[in-house]
Amino acid sequence: MAVMTYAEAAALAVAHEMEGDANVVVLGEDVGRGGIFGQYKGLQGRFGADRVIDTPISEAAILGAGVGMALAGLRPVVEMRVVDFALCAMDEIANQAAKNRFMFGGQGRVPMVMRMPIGIWDASAAQHSQSFESWFAHLPGVVVVCPATPQDNYSLLRAALASGDPVVYMEHKTLWGVSGEVDPTAPAKLGEARVVRPGRDLTIVSWSKQVQACEQACDELAQQGIAAELVDLRSIWPWDRATVLGSCARTRHLLVVHEAVQVAGFGAEIAATVAETVGCKVRRLGAPRIPVGYAPVLEAQSRVTASDIAAAARGLLA
Repeated sequence: MAVMTYAEAAALAVAHEMEGDANVVVLGEDVGRGGIFGQYKGLQGRFGADRVIDTPISEAAILGAGVGMALAGLRPVVEMRVVDFALCAMDEIANQAAKNRFMFGGQGRVPMVMRMPIGIWDASAAQHSQSFESWFAHLPGVVVVCPATPQDNYSLLRAALASGDPVVYMEHKTLWGVSGEVDPTAPAKLGEARVVRPGRDLTIVSWSKQVQACEQACDELAQQGIAAELVDLRSIWPWDRATVLGSCARTRHLLVVHEAVQVAGFGAEIAATVAETVGCKVRRLGAPRIPVGYAPVLEAQSRVTASDIAAAARGLLA
């Protein structure tokens, strides 16, 4: 076990995959100097510019090149810098990477990891602070992953590269400096949730950075005698139905929390599935349907805080 940051864990995961397989390559803007968050630090010096490839500023070209590389037998890691910029490459993602295996009867595979950091980026305003995990969960043919911890950013990134399918890999824009213990020998399985803390009174399901706010809310609720079970979904698609449904069957209450806009967010899918299957009380909590503001007072309106989560939980149990 070693203590490292979320960014360092990601760089280590890519390095280990590059060591083990010469077909693993990295391409994107600024990857040669380590990436804007340090998530590729030292990799170009170690593996060379032919495998850690700096590209022009064209998301469509970067993603399109990645699809071609994957179809030709490479395993590319494609860097989009932030998910907001990936919107310039939606055709390559939705019509090429996602559909190739299906349209050609499995003759073509796109074993590619598309890194698209999500979430509110402090003081970065509406075009750099979005969370689009529900967009990609709606897209057949891709896997969607949202790691919340340094350990998961290491283990899930390696699992994503090994999956053989196109993976939309959504790290959070403000988790890069968060430190934690990382065991390089610990595996992770795509589609398997993590029970952060057990509880008897209600189930809280979340992912990415919002798990931290949920942990704080659980502490507040515990002081009031409420034992919440917190589940970090980790993979948005496939998602761990068995763990969530099993927890909800015991607690009979579900609160789904996400940073993304609540309207049509992925929380609705979880809430509907639990309501249809278990029949317990459900509630969603997400951001209002507004662009993220630049001014701190406006940005705060888009945040779902620990106090908001605790209040929603108490309301669900009332």
